Amino acid sequence: MLRGLSTVNLFADDLTAAVDWYAELLGVQPYFRREIQGTTAYVEFRIGDFEHELGLIDARFAPYPRPEPKGGPVTYWHIDDVHAAFDRLVSLGATVHEKVTERGPGFVTASVIDPFGNLLGVMYNQHYLEIAGSRGVR
Repeated sequence: MLRGLSTVNLFADDLTAAVDWYAELLGVQPYFRREIQGTTAYVEFRIGDFEHELGLIDARFAPYPRPEPKGGPVTYWHIDDVHAAFDRLVSLGATVHEKVTERGPGFVTASVIDPFGNLLGVMYNQHYLEIAGSRGVR
Protein backbone atom coordinates (compact mmCIF):
# COMPACT_ATOMS: atom_id res chain seq x y z
CA MET A 1 0.00 0.00 0.00
CA LEU A 2 2.75 2.53 0.87
CA ARG A 3 4.69 3.37 -2.27
CA GLY A 4 7.23 5.91 -1.02
CA LEU A 5 7.78 9.18 0.76
CA SER A 6 5.66 11.93 -0.74
CA THR A 7 5.75 15.09 1.40
CA VAL A 8 6.91 16.02 4.91
CA ASN A 9 5.21 19.13 6.34
CA LEU A 10 6.66 21.07 9.26
CA PHE A 11 4.99 23.99 11.05
CA ALA A 12 6.71 27.23 12.05
CA ASP A 13 5.56 30.20 14.11
CA ASP A 14 7.99 32.37 12.11
CA LEU A 15 7.73 31.07 8.53
CA THR A 16 10.22 33.58 7.13
CA ALA A 17 12.92 32.50 9.57
CA ALA A 18 12.13 28.83 8.91
CA VAL A 19 12.40 29.30 5.13
CA ASP A 20 15.74 31.06 5.55
CA TRP A 21 17.05 28.33 7.87
CA TYR A 22 15.98 25.45 5.62
CA ALA A 23 17.26 27.20 2.49
CA GLU A 24 20.63 27.51 4.21
CA LEU A 25 20.55 23.91 5.42
CA LEU A 26 19.48 22.45 2.08
CA GLY A 27 21.44 24.78 -0.19
CA VAL A 28 18.35 25.54 -2.33
CA GLN A 29 15.48 27.99 -2.31
CA PRO A 30 11.88 26.81 -2.20
CA TYR A 31 10.39 26.15 -5.61
CA PHE A 32 6.79 26.81 -4.58
CA ARG A 33 4.97 29.35 -2.41
CA ARG A 34 1.27 29.61 -1.60
CA GLU A 35 -0.27 32.87 -0.44
CA ILE A 36 -3.45 33.10 1.62
CA GLN A 37 -4.97 36.55 2.09
CA GLY A 38 -1.70 38.21 1.07
CA THR A 39 0.41 36.21 3.50
CA THR A 40 2.82 33.41 2.65
CA ALA A 41 1.18 30.39 4.23
CA TYR A 42 3.16 27.54 2.68
CA VAL A 43 6.49 27.02 0.94
CA GLU A 44 7.90 23.84 -0.50
CA PHE A 45 11.38 22.56 -1.26
CA ARG A 46 12.23 19.59 -3.47
CA ILE A 47 15.12 17.65 -2.02
CA GLY A 48 17.09 14.45 -2.46
CA ASP A 49 17.68 12.06 -5.34
CA PHE A 50 13.95 11.50 -5.75
CA GLU A 51 13.08 15.18 -5.26
CA HIS A 52 10.97 14.52 -2.17
CA GLU A 53 8.96 17.47 -0.94
CA LEU A 54 9.60 19.30 2.33
CA GLY A 55 6.82 21.76 3.07
CA LEU A 56 6.88 24.53 5.66
CA ILE A 57 3.52 25.84 6.88
CA ASP A 58 2.87 29.04 8.82
CA ALA A 59 1.55 27.70 12.14
CA ARG A 60 -1.44 30.07 11.93
CA PHE A 61 -2.75 27.88 9.10
CA ALA A 62 -2.38 24.53 10.88
CA PRO A 63 -5.57 22.53 10.22
CA TYR A 64 -5.44 20.94 13.68
CA PRO A 65 -3.99 21.79 17.10
CA ARG A 66 -0.21 21.52 17.36
CA PRO A 67 1.17 19.17 20.01
CA GLU A 68 3.03 20.46 23.03
CA PRO A 69 5.93 20.45 23.08
CA LYS A 70 5.83 21.55 19.45
CA GLY A 71 6.90 19.00 16.89
CA GLY A 72 5.28 16.13 15.11
CA PRO A 73 5.75 16.59 11.36
CA VAL A 74 3.19 14.77 9.23
CA THR A 75 4.98 12.37 6.91
CA TYR A 76 2.87 11.46 3.89
CA TRP A 77 3.35 8.25 1.94
CA HIS A 78 2.21 8.23 -1.65
CA ILE A 79 -0.65 5.86 -2.40
CA ASP A 80 -2.87 5.48 -5.46
CA ASP A 81 -6.29 5.75 -3.77
CA VAL A 82 -6.47 7.96 -0.67
CA HIS A 83 -10.10 7.14 0.08
CA ALA A 84 -9.51 3.36 0.00
CA ALA A 85 -6.29 3.60 2.00
CA PHE A 86 -7.91 5.88 4.59
CA ASP A 87 -10.90 3.54 4.97
CA ARG A 88 -8.60 0.53 5.33
CA LEU A 89 -6.45 2.25 7.96
CA VAL A 90 -9.53 3.17 10.00
CA SER A 91 -10.92 -0.35 9.60
CA LEU A 92 -7.67 -1.70 11.02
CA GLY A 93 -8.05 0.40 14.17
CA ALA A 94 -6.42 3.72 13.28
CA THR A 95 -8.03 6.90 14.62
CA VAL A 96 -8.94 9.71 12.23
CA HIS A 97 -6.50 12.60 12.50
CA GLU A 98 -7.54 14.52 9.36
CA LYS A 99 -10.17 13.33 6.90
CA VAL A 100 -9.51 13.06 3.17
CA THR A 101 -8.87 16.57 1.83
CA GLU A 102 -8.17 17.77 -1.70
CA ARG A 103 -5.27 20.24 -1.59
CA GLY A 104 -5.41 21.15 -5.28
CA PRO A 105 -5.47 19.34 -8.61
CA GLY A 106 -3.50 16.12 -8.26
CA PHE A 107 -2.93 16.39 -4.50
CA VAL A 108 -5.15 14.67 -1.91
CA THR A 109 -4.21 13.97 1.73
CA ALA A 110 -5.50 12.24 4.84
CA SER A 111 -3.90 11.25 8.14
CA VAL A 112 -4.54 8.88 11.01
CA ILE A 113 -3.08 7.96 14.36
CA ASP A 114 -2.16 4.29 14.33
CA PRO A 115 -3.11 2.07 17.28
CA PHE A 116 0.33 2.74 18.77
CA GLY A 117 0.04 6.53 18.83
CA ASN A 118 2.01 7.29 15.65
CA LEU A 119 0.85 9.87 13.13
CA LEU A 120 0.65 8.48 9.58
CA GLY A 121 -0.20 10.48 6.47
CA VAL A 122 -1.30 9.11 3.11
CA MET A 123 -1.32 11.16 -0.04
CA TYR A 124 -2.07 10.98 -3.72
CA ASN A 125 0.66 13.18 -5.13
CA GLN A 126 0.91 13.96 -8.83
CA HIS A 127 4.54 15.06 -8.40
CA TYR A 128 5.49 11.68 -6.91
CA LEU A 129 3.99 9.87 -9.91
CA GLU A 130 5.75 12.16 -12.41
CA ILE A 131 9.14 11.56 -10.80
CA ALA A 132 8.58 7.82 -10.43
CA GLY A 133 7.45 7.55 -14.06
CA SER A 134 10.49 9.48 -15.29
CA ARG A 135 12.67 6.90 -13.52
CA GLY A 136 10.79 3.91 -14.86
CA VAL A 137 9.10 3.20 -11.52
CA ARG A 138 5.45 2.18 -11.86
